[in-house]
Amino acid sequence: MFTTTGSRGLYKAPLSKGLLLVLNGLTVMLTLLPQCVCVCVCFVCVLQVWRLICGRLVCLDVKDSFCSSLLIYNFRIFERRFGTRKFASFLLGTWCLSALVDLLLAQAVLYLFDYEVEEVSAGLLAPVFALFVPFYLSVPRMPVTQVLGLIHITNKSLVYIVGLQLLTSSPFMWLLALSGLISGGLYHSNVLWLQKIVFVPAWVSRIGRFVLEPIFSSSQPSDETPLGMGATLDIQRQQRMDLLDQQLLLAQYNEARRNTSHQPQAGLLQWTRLFPSLRHRGQNRPPTQPHPQAQTHQSTQSPLLENSAVAEEQVARLVEMGFSRIDALEALRASNNDINLATNFLLQH
Repeated sequence: MFTTTGSRGLYKAPLSKGLLLVLNGLTVMLTLLPQCVCVCVCFVCVLQVWRLICGRLVCLDVKDSFCSSLLIYNFRIFERRFGTRKFASFLLGTWCLSALVDLLLAQAVLYLFDYEVEEVSAGLLAPVFALFVPFYLSVPRMPVTQVLGLIHITNKSLVYIVGLQLLTSSPFMWLLALSGLISGGLYHSNVLWLQKIVFVPAWVSRIGRFVLEPIFSSSQPSDETPLGMGATLDIQRQQRMDLLDQQLLLAQYNEARRNTSHQPQAGLLQWTRLFPSLRHRGQNRPPTQPHPQAQTHQSTQSPLLENSAVAEEQVARLVEMGFSRIDALEALRASNNDINLATNFLLQH
């Protein structure tokens, strides 16, 4: 959607698709059916554990649900890169850590400012903010355009704008954002071996693969050109940089051709006025018949041998540059074995 990594849609992202469908469905149900809210409140008040779980999964605000859904859809690239199990382990670890960090931050605010945090927004918000940590560290930044020549717009700008919109949606959203960033940084850096302590077990991953993945899996998009995606982050970054370099070189080449066609370069001969393009010459040209001249053969034999030897060396250098032998011979013959003029002419044509 925002970043140009991988294919569009939710292909190879069943967990992201399941979170979008289930959590947004519950949010819409609780918003449109108020009587269901009373039933859910009565049910979760019996078991405080379920109250905590539901309060940190389901959004009660439609705006928060919409913004978090946009971010989850964009962060699906991590599920494709690292796999569903590792992505689920990151969400589970940051979800557990953020619950503890929320409590610590609330107590710190009460102790430092004598202000009690009454309630925070519900939903899977802290793990969403935690995903900004690998997004900032792992996804390469590529420029897209500029505004007024000063503000650079990249492929990550819209994601940060959506995150800022989510941050300003409620008074205590900053606490969830800070909690998510702290928990995401701790889990991503594997402090105290958190990735080995809090993770999704292999048997749970197998059950989800056979039970839930067929329900939430998506087919590969068929209306787009497949884009290569490396197995590691370094390969993906190199692929992106290579693609960007190709686009820049192509733009520079087109600009140079336009400048050459409108403004002739100073110091170069206009070869097209003297003879036609070399790529149309030499292909269907009949072989030339030698015209021996007995009176000048002895006097010009040594210079001709010297020029042919020099020309053969220059031809070999031009062929090594990637030009054909016929074009190299024609250019050197026209430039009197001047390799600089011959190279400039071949590059122009």
